[in-house]
Amino acid sequence: MRALISVSDKSGLVPFAKELHNLGIQIISTGGTFQLLKDNQIPAIPIDAVTGFPEMLDGRVKTLHPKIHGGLLALRDNPDHMSICNAHAIEMIDIVVVNLYPFEATIKKPDVTLEEAIENIDIGGPSMIRSAAKNYRSVAVIVNPDRYARVVEELKSNKGQISSELKAQLALEAFDHTGRYDTIIAAYLKSRFETTADAYPETLAPVLSKVADLRYGENPHQSAAFYTLNNRQGFPNFVQLHGKELSYNNIVDMEAAWQICREFQLPGAAIIKHTNPCGAAIGQSISEAYRKAYETDPVSAFGSIVGLNREVDKETAEQLAKSFVEVVIAPGFDEKAFEILSKKSAIRLIRLSDFYQADPPHSFRYVSGGFLVQKPDAIVVDPTTLKTVTQLEPSVDLKNDLEFAFSLVKHVKSNAIVIAKGGTAIGVGAGQMSRIDSVEIALKEAGEGARGAVLASDAFFPFRDSVDTVAKAGITAIIQPGGSKRDQESIDACNEHGISMIFTDIRHFKH
Repeated sequence: MRALISVSDKSGLVPFAKELHNLGIQIISTGGTFQLLKDNQIPAIPIDAVTGFPEMLDGRVKTLHPKIHGGLLALRDNPDHMSICNAHAIEMIDIVVVNLYPFEATIKKPDVTLEEAIENIDIGGPSMIRSAAKNYRSVAVIVNPDRYARVVEELKSNKGQISSELKAQLALEAFDHTGRYDTIIAAYLKSRFETTADAYPETLAPVLSKVADLRYGENPHQSAAFYTLNNRQGFPNFVQLHGKELSYNNIVDMEAAWQICREFQLPGAAIIKHTNPCGAAIGQSISEAYRKAYETDPVSAFGSIVGLNREVDKETAEQLAKSFVEVVIAPGFDEKAFEILSKKSAIRLIRLSDFYQADPPHSFRYVSGGFLVQKPDAIVVDPTTLKTVTQLEPSVDLKNDLEFAFSLVKHVKSNAIVIAKGGTAIGVGAGQMSRIDSVEIALKEAGEGARGAVLASDAFFPFRDSVDTVAKAGITAIIQPGGSKRDQESIDACNEHGISMIFTDIRHFKH
């Protein structure tokens, strides 16, 4: 029995190779792997002794040879195959232990050059893996060091044989390994060679790596897992510091809280229920922002996910501890805050250190059997481009609240309405089939606080009924995209009621 070993990740290799040798398995090896085995007094045959050719072209060519691939691909029960192999002195290889050049780690280096990346594209490794995996009934292919113990266990318990079931599992793992590797290479080269960031290629193969199994999906009867896109970049880089296992809904709401809080440069807080904010505010401190957000709707805040864009301090933690909160996501927790909050065994404390990191270039949404891909809604309103379309110009304070409300409304499900006052969302209408329904819900939440407040809409008002309704409640200024054929009706209604209206020319539908 023969094994070919050629690995970049050498963790666990020495004890594994010793076990193979002790079981009487002959080892063939290459380059640095051969040297490691030699240094540890593990007998091995160098690859060039098998092929009759030296490693060449700076190591680019060493295993691409019929005496290697013939020994991997030959069907043992095919007389013609075996006759050809005998005629050419090709010996069978029964175990392949290969993992690949560290391309992924290489391209993560901030100063990596294209030439360095290309030199870390493995050729011989994937070829051997694929040959062995194709012939998995006869050849065991091991790409994951975590499998070493299981392989040794089977060799010892099965009289030097590896079960068909394990070989099949190893082959599947091998094709996953090479598929992921090639996808990462293709994605990197596209990023280097594409001439425009708006390009949508004919084929798109994102790499998804499992982060964790989750408590359950949207409902307890649904299982779920969390995967990261392209190796845990962006939002999935969070770290859970405390609390019970996350669920599917927790992560969806955490992301919503994070996206909202990133909109604010001042200390900001968002309280999320079912992806929509039931409270959001900015303040001079993070404790003030959270207090204002919480006071907007304390009833809905029960069992919420809280996002904070500053490190959580003692004062904020004391406020959080007074109510039932499922998750807190923030850039960090100081020592005293963590001590206070961790006394609650169930609350999940999530740290996302790089809170203001940029979104990936594309966002994905699954529909049955396919994906929708778009650029994220990352546009930020430039105050200098806002257009007052009414006779009355809003004051500086009102403009600040209008900008706050419009930055928040893009994170609310359409049809979306946000009423704000003093840097606090005091009423939110989300996900209704008609805009006037969303307006009425937001006004109901705001109550008497609507008097003197401002209102933001994610899309234009096609009818004046919304303006007439908010005027009765005392709204003093409106911000909306504009663009309706009936804009003038809304403008005229604002002028009649003495309301300022600003157009942004930016729509923020969120479906």
